[in-house]
This record gives sequence, structure tokens and C-alpha cells, in this order.
Amino acid sequence: MATIPAAATEQLFSYGTLQQPEVQLATFGRLLDSRPDQLPGYCLAMLAIDDAQVVATSGKTHHPIASRSAMPTDSVPGAVLAISLEELRQADGYEVAAYRRERVTLASGMQAWAYVDARDAAP
Repeated sequence: MATIPAAATEQLFSYGTLQQPEVQLATFGRLLDSRPDQLPGYCLAMLAIDDAQVVATSGKTHHPIASRSAMPTDSVPGAVLAISLEELRQADGYEVAAYRRERVTLASGMQAWAYVDARDAAP
């Protein structure tokens, strides 16, 4: 299991490629510790990725994207990653413009950052 650096002050909820070891190594230079959680009130769709570097890093042409759901029982499974503020900025650089980083409350009650559909209105 990876070691959480002392500067890991941010919690990032990932439901997609940021959980992949090869993406973590390319983006953060290390493997991250994670714990399972869920993002209530959201559902997933697949998004075509046209950024060649992101496709090369993830190995996938389509990535999941979380959107607010009209169904209150919908929930997106994923994992909470403990990262530093600098690593959060690195994650911003990895995500394409279709995603917006937003503060969310997870099923556990934890507050975390998550990349959600930028087309959704901000809360």
C-alpha cells in the first residue's frame, strides 16, 4: 500500500481513471492510498476523450463522467484518494475541460473534491 505524504491535506473522490495505477504514476509520480466511498445523487455516463495525451495515459478513449441525477437514490461508487494541494493541481491538469472540480459530500459524510460534468450548473 502507498504511503500518504505528510502534505496530503486534500481528499479527492475518484470514480474513474484516477484510480488506475498507471494514471496515478503518470500524474502524481506515486501510487495513492484509497478507501471506498460513494457519491450520492449522481449517475455515470461515458465521455469520448479527444485529448491524445490523456488517452495515452489512461489507455481509454472513453472515460466515465458523473452528472447530477434526478433520482435521489442514484449513487456513483468510487474511492477517496488522499493527496497534497500540489497533487490536486496535477489532477486538474490531467482532467479535460468537460470536467469541473467541485466540493461534494460523500455517502460517508466526508467532504471531498470530485470532477463532475462541467455542463451541470454549479451548486
